[in-house]
Amino acid sequence: MPWARRMIVEERRWLTEAEFVDILAMCQLLPGPNIVNVSIAVGARFHGISGAVVAFAGLMVAPMILVIAIGALYTRYAQLVAVRGAFNGIAAVAAGLVVAMALRIATLLRGRRAAIVIAALAFVGAGLLRYPLGWVVLGLAPLSIAVAAWERRQ
Repeated sequence: MPWARRMIVEERRWLTEAEFVDILAMCQLLPGPNIVNVSIAVGARFHGISGAVVAFAGLMVAPMILVIAIGALYTRYAQLVAVRGAFNGIAAVAAGLVVAMALRIATLLRGRRAAIVIAALAFVGAGLLRYPLGWVVLGLAPLSIAVAAWERRQ
C-alpha cells in the first residue's frame, strides 16, 4: 500500500492525497485485501470495467509469480540462519512502510479534532482492546458520518 500510494499520489499524480484517503477508506470496508480493492477502484475510476480488470491483473500477476518462486526457495533453504534473518528484515521494512504511510495520511487530520478522536478510538478499540475491526468500524461509522455532516454545515 505505501508504494501504491506513492505512485498514485506523489509520482503519477492520478489522485490527490484526499482522494486517495477517501478511496482507501471505502476499500477498507470491502472484503479482500485493501491494495487489491484500491487498484480496482482506481482502475475503474479512469477506465471502467476494463481498467479495473487491467489494474487487478497488473497488481497480482508479477507478485504472484515472485511469491511462488520465493516460497519455493524458502522451502528449500529455510533452515539457513541468513535466510531467516533476511525474512525478519523484510518484515521490519514492511512494518516501517505501513507506519510511514499512516503518518503521511495522518497529516490530513491536522486541525480536525473530531477526526483525531475518532481515529484514536479506532486505534484503542482494534489495536489495544483487540475488538474485531468490523465491530469497531460499525460502532464508529455513525459517529464519523455525523461529525462529517456537522462539519460540512459549518
